[in-house]
Amino acid sequence: MKKDNLYLFTLLALSGIVFVIGYFSMAYLVKANTNQFLEIQIQSSKREAREFAKLVSFQLENGVSRDIIVNNVQKSIEGTNIESGFVCMFDWSGVEVCHPDPQKIGKQTNRSESYVRPINEEINSQDFYDLLKQKKQQGGIRNFSDNNRDSEIIYLYPVKNSDWIIAAHANINEIEKQVQKLKVNFSLVYILTGVIIIFLSLSAVRFLGNYYEKELELKNAKLSEENTILSKLNSNLINYKDKINKKIEKDNNDLKDKGEASKTKKRILTYSKDKLISIKVEEIAFVNTEHSITAIFCLDGKKYTSNSSLDELYDSLDKTLFFRANRQFILSVKAIDEILRYGNNQLKIKTSPPSDDSIIISKNRASEFKKWLNM
Repeated sequence: MKKDNLYLFTLLALSGIVFVIGYFSMAYLVKANTNQFLEIQIQSSKREAREFAKLVSFQLENGVSRDIIVNNVQKSIEGTNIESGFVCMFDWSGVEVCHPDPQKIGKQTNRSESYVRPINEEINSQDFYDLLKQKKQQGGIRNFSDNNRDSEIIYLYPVKNSDWIIAAHANINEIEKQVQKLKVNFSLVYILTGVIIIFLSLSAVRFLGNYYEKELELKNAKLSEENTILSKLNSNLINYKDKINKKIEKDNNDLKDKGEASKTKKRILTYSKDKLISIKVEEIAFVNTEHSITAIFCLDGKKYTSNSSLDELYDSLDKTLFFRANRQFILSVKAIDEILRYGNNQLKIKTSPPSDDSIIISKNRASEFKKWLNM
């Protein structure tokens, strides 16, 4: 149940992140691409207006009749008002001379209602985009008295040696359709990409989650097994201490009754400062080497030194009572307070009294230690 909730929250989080980032990214891309499209449209219309003006001027210079020129221009532009951009020609009084829609020929063109460039500047793609988006004045002289206009003049170019002017128009309705189509395409790509990203991300999360979950289960199982072993080991330690105490008591009684000498030492000669002191073996907690000096720690916390090496002492001690933990320590079962897991299959021994240095039983000696405790 918790895993299902995790996947649900992951899905919601991914969906939210993808939606927010994708939304703003899409809005930016749509605006950038629309501006680029409009800039191309503006430049194309300007170039077309200049070319028409130069062509008409060239014909006039070569003595072509004005009526023939008007007729040729009209034939070349007629019906082009359904495209995203087109050109027309009017005279200086604003009367349409040539227009893609023949019905508008001879009608007056009022520039204050059509020309939408900023004051003293040519229209740019941002102004054009704002015009399409907001349908309101953008710093120019357009007053929008006719909201049903389907085109806007975006560039004027005079015909040399005549009273004619070539006007480049932008078909607002057609451009809006193309911009809308662009937005739809971006939206579809955004939605499809978002769904794919969410699906792949969720799949990756589930795959990695299942993988690490299995790894975690194996580790938990191994840890549980090791904890069980340690629990048994500590439990057996208590039982072993009882057995040792009973054994020591029995051996002492047998020696008294039979009057025999023990095969192992019962006392060890040690030093404390300048004094020579004999201590009972059963009072020893642990023995370790400190800077080539053999130190003996007793159960009461007292510390003594010995001239014997660790190997010599271990050979003379009762192996049922003492264990060689490593090169530095010999442990008495009476001093072992707790057995802990350490590192990779190693054991750490806590003693009473505590040792200043950590007592670590290596992986190789851990099995021998367990056997020592009759595991």
